[in-house]
Amino acid sequence: MADFSGGSLTKRLPTFAVTVVSQGAGFAVLLVALAVRGDLGGGSFALGLAAGAGGGVGLAAFYRALSLGTMSVVSPIAACGAVVPFAVSVATGERPSGLAVAGAGLALGGAVLASLEERRAASPERARAVLLAVVAAGALGLFVYFLGLGSREGDALSTLVGARVGSLSLLVVLALARSAPLRVPRVSLAAVAAVGLADVTANALFAYASGHGLLALVSVLGSLYPVVTVLLAHVLLGERLTRPQQLGVGVALVGVAAIAGG
Repeated sequence: MADFSGGSLTKRLPTFAVTVVSQGAGFAVLLVALAVRGDLGGGSFALGLAAGAGGGVGLAAFYRALSLGTMSVVSPIAACGAVVPFAVSVATGERPSGLAVAGAGLALGGAVLASLEERRAASPERARAVLLAVVAAGALGLFVYFLGLGSREGDALSTLVGARVGSLSLLVVLALARSAPLRVPRVSLAAVAAVGLADVTANALFAYASGHGLLALVSVLGSLYPVVTVLLAHVLLGERLTRPQQLGVGVALVGVAAIAGG
């Protein structure tokens, strides 16, 4: 829900304004939780900073891609970033099933198929959206890996706080470097803040799940959000896909589901 709402808002509001303000809203909630608990784990905070660096780049690229391209194509491509934590976790000793490994291949294949069709579209903005979605996939994959690692090896709240510090710092620096506007109209402020609250809630649930299962599989299970995006884009925006695009999106989602099921 957060990615659909955030992408919709960036169609009429500056991308950096949406990302910075939404991330700031989530950060405020985390600071309240930290103040109540009163303890910050240094190791987990450091891993959170690493996660935040990927999260800041990934979120900005993802929202921009959603604002330029077709949501039901961009979102599954970005979801294939789950292959990053999957591959790193396997390389560092986790052993998922054969079904999960096959799912990783399906996810990548479906993303390529959807991307190739999108690149043939007349609008150069759609081709740019695909490129940004690929960037978002890699960056968000690193975010998911370090967020899960910090939550599993240490403290989830400290990791989440570190991730927000890292992402907000990077986003503000990028926005200032590009002289991008950061102001959100008052009429849209509540909607942008709600995106941030939904995002931090999803991150918190993922952090909790990372401590109770294989990171390789939990990370991909957390990437099933494109199913919601595709349905909302179809129902609320009336988006239509060509048959090759439908096949690509479907294969990508089946691949993600297979990894989660494995």
